[in-house]
Amino acid sequence: MGSGSSTQHHFAFQNAEKAFKAAALIQRWYRRYMARLEMRRHCTWSIFQSIEYAGQQDQVKLHNFFSYLVDHFTPSSHNERDFLNRMFTEERSPQDSEMEKSSDYESIEVPDSYTGPRLSFPLLPDHATALVEAFRLKQRLHARYVLNLLHEARRHLVQLPNISRLSTCYSEEITVCGDLHGQLDDLIFIFYKNGLPSPERAYVFNGDFVDRGKDSIEILMILFAFMLVYPKEFHLNRGNHEDHMVNLRYGFTKEVMQKYKIHGKKILKILQDVFCLLPLATLVDEKVLILHGGVSDTTDLELLAKLDRHKIVSTLRCKTRKENKKPAEEKGKNNQMSSAGRPSPWFLPQSRSLPSSPLHPSAHKAARAGRSSSVPCSVAPDPKELSRQVRRSVDLELERCRQQAGFPAIEEKEEPVPSASEAEEQLEPTQEEWRQVVDILWSDPMAQEGCKANTVRGGGCYFGPNVTERLLQKYSLQFLIRSHECKPEGYEFCHNRKVLTIFSASNYYEVGSNRGAYVKLGPALTPHIVQFQANKATHKLTMRQRISRVEASALRALREKLFAHSSDLLIEFKKHDKDKTGLVTLSDWAAAVESVLHLGLPWRMLRPQLVNSQTDNMLEYKSWLENLAKEKLSHENIQSSLLETLYRNRSNLETIFRIIDSDHSGFISLDEFRQTWKLFSSHMNIDITDDCICDLARSIDFNKDGHIDINEFLEAFRLVEQSCSEGDASDCPRTTNTNSSACSSPGAH
Repeated sequence: MGSGSSTQHHFAFQNAEKAFKAAALIQRWYRRYMARLEMRRHCTWSIFQSIEYAGQQDQVKLHNFFSYLVDHFTPSSHNERDFLNRMFTEERSPQDSEMEKSSDYESIEVPDSYTGPRLSFPLLPDHATALVEAFRLKQRLHARYVLNLLHEARRHLVQLPNISRLSTCYSEEITVCGDLHGQLDDLIFIFYKNGLPSPERAYVFNGDFVDRGKDSIEILMILFAFMLVYPKEFHLNRGNHEDHMVNLRYGFTKEVMQKYKIHGKKILKILQDVFCLLPLATLVDEKVLILHGGVSDTTDLELLAKLDRHKIVSTLRCKTRKENKKPAEEKGKNNQMSSAGRPSPWFLPQSRSLPSSPLHPSAHKAARAGRSSSVPCSVAPDPKELSRQVRRSVDLELERCRQQAGFPAIEEKEEPVPSASEAEEQLEPTQEEWRQVVDILWSDPMAQEGCKANTVRGGGCYFGPNVTERLLQKYSLQFLIRSHECKPEGYEFCHNRKVLTIFSASNYYEVGSNRGAYVKLGPALTPHIVQFQANKATHKLTMRQRISRVEASALRALREKLFAHSSDLLIEFKKHDKDKTGLVTLSDWAAAVESVLHLGLPWRMLRPQLVNSQTDNMLEYKSWLENLAKEKLSHENIQSSLLETLYRNRSNLETIFRIIDSDHSGFISLDEFRQTWKLFSSHMNIDITDDCICDLARSIDFNKDGHIDINEFLEAFRLVEQSCSEGDASDCPRTTNTNSSACSSPGAH
């Protein structure tokens, strides 16, 4: 009995030991498997973010170049001045703004056949709820109601302070949502899951409502409707995408024009005003600061609270008052400038230099050198100038009232009407005001201490934990809620849980790429985070399937990026291939790719997915580049070099087209083309007559309808590239000084 019992115990112990070892082995294998999946997910995430931020840098550089041209071009007529004003901002005429408020929508009739939602003002909760349901069913709101709603939103926003204030005393909870980026499904899901806005359920939407997604205008209509219904419980903050210049590149301008066609221009014009009027931040119980991007070591909430936010039309362009005071001197400086000292158009294949700008990294290095210890270069408002502006506004209002009452105008007491340049000057912010707004809309947190220029995005700064702590202590705050960055889980804490990032657009890069999230705050101000994924298809996928699907999409986008820079890559590979063997080592391949793309990706880890064939750790780079081209040429009937050029420049060319198309008609008129060519010729010191410009425009207008559409614009660029590739290098256009007349058409080479 004793012997049998001990034998059983021995076998049981052996079995338990084997089971334990097996369990440990399975656990180790599983951990390795999950670690590999996590590494793949991290690499995929890095690809998407790097490509996204590179596009933002392109937008900033492109805008800086056009800003440079405008700032250093002296208009010779009122028409030229008007065109330059329209290129970056719609003209503002205070005298007829009241007339626009009524005429913009009252003259538009709604046909009896219209079956979409109908609005009447003042709005009721049922109207806002009906809008949500109508947009869920893919119905479209009539242009009259869109304009009417935007006018009412503008009237409400102009009364709000720069920093809104909310209290948990009046609402059971406050829900804070991050970026939506035109993804209506996410907004509807949030309302379904969390409940519609009400006096007991307050909301704060933290900017970036538009761009990238296909339903941006619908999201704006819903948000503005609830804002008007619940003005005390529903708050909106401005994001860096509530900017008409950013909208030119990222899709919102195009969406509005496609959906509303003949009324699209009116809608975009008033939206530009509405975006300027959005509050910059929200304070909850004076303890939680909610803003879109972040802060810097010079962020001053008192200055942000009192500046005129309506002046900040675009965070991509700062034109301070001081810059325009002496146009005659500027003109003299322009005439003395040689073309060698002027920035070349970086978006052209020949050159990539760009002008210095506060948003450009080179300028940040100068502006923010030793930032944490330097004193900000603020510009104090002139008291006399402020007094004169106030007196002028009061006099204009009194005169308008006198005329309405039938009294004659008092001509002898009227001050002289300010010139166009003076009126424009009054609308411009100071450099310090502009920088304050840029920092809170564009900045990102970092793990390191200090504050430095955000060279990845091209705007704002990176701020460290010490910067956050200093700001919180200065204003007696508990923590900061911001958005602006997509996070895999929809949220992320950093800086000792003093900074919370909330991003509410799920499946942002690709279906399954990330969750969305929102945060709820009660009286205790303890953040309660809710995650979600609006697309039901992702719920049925395993983690491996989801990562594989997103990874394939990221690698496809990265291969397009590599193909678009094939020529540059070939030059760089040849530098490493000193013996001209046609081979480079895999480490040299990684170094060459990074030196061309500047994406900061782990190229050695990505190599197995990007490089299929290799021999003894060597890569035949010409074959590899040819394989990249084959993937694209199978879908396009264009030679490789031309397709590469179009892939590289298409986004920039489309943005340039929309900048030139200042009236958002979808076409470049002869006058718009002529004025833009004058800008370029002045910058490049090319002598060109109006007749030559007209001939050039007619040669691009292939269908001879008197306008240049986007397809004709891209085709003209392709033909120029084709002529350059077929001819000698001397036949290609250069950004050098020349006194010869430039009358050749795109196909004339």
